[in-house]
Amino acid sequence: MQVFGLLGNPVEHSLSPPMHEAAYAELGLDARYVTFEPSPDDLAAAVHGADALGVAGLNVTIPFKQDVLSLVEPDDLAARVGAVNTVDFAGDAPTGHNTDAAGVRRSFSHHDVALADRDAVVVGAGGAGRAAAFALADAGASVSVANRTVETAAALAADVGDAASAHGLDALPDLVPDADVLVNATSVGMEADESPVPATALHADLAVLDAVYAPLETRLLRDAADAGATTIDGAWMLLFQGVEAFELWTGLDAPVAAMNAALRERL
Repeated sequence: MQVFGLLGNPVEHSLSPPMHEAAYAELGLDARYVTFEPSPDDLAAAVHGADALGVAGLNVTIPFKQDVLSLVEPDDLAARVGAVNTVDFAGDAPTGHNTDAAGVRRSFSHHDVALADRDAVVVGAGGAGRAAAFALADAGASVSVANRTVETAAALAADVGDAASAHGLDALPDLVPDADVLVNATSVGMEADESPVPATALHADLAVLDAVYAPLETRLLRDAADAGATTIDGAWMLLFQGVEAFELWTGLDAPVAAMNAALRERL
């Protein structure tokens, strides 16, 4: 039996186990997905212990995505994003990957939204914002990063390169009307019925991905739908980062429909 798992603290409410277990059942794999909740002081021991015990792969969530970088060999994307959310133990040394970026890219692809040569706006410059900005830029989009702290947006834009620019949140009324793609990578809309983007800036030629998945229908997505925009809820990003991890670990095509059904049933 192969064992995969999730490393984080806390992890008791994670939606990853049912999603991955559904994939194993659909393909008849002898595998299990379990959770590990070490203290920050025990993170290195947890990663090395998982490797020693023959765990095949780990997903990594808050608060360990940055700290794991120093414990594995990150691939180019994970190093650029500055975070690892997937560890593969198949080689001589643990390798680190960032499938959050693939979660963004594959969410748009699944909804037939092209990214090459498009103008994109990313709201937020934290972990999700970094993954989104790199995903969009690597796909050929020009990326405007808008963040409450402009200095943080500027640091992200500098890391992304010439395809990115930095702005404050007050620039959104000017940026969004000319954009083709919008990603909300903040938690706005999770705790209260509010949107980080003025409804008047949204338009029918826009594709909007909200990384928030609880609730699935955020104020931003309702406003975007009212404007005629293409809307993509945060469960798609959560799904496809898991799909990418599954395929990286197993070398198999993920049963996307089964994983999506299990995820949305749990939501």
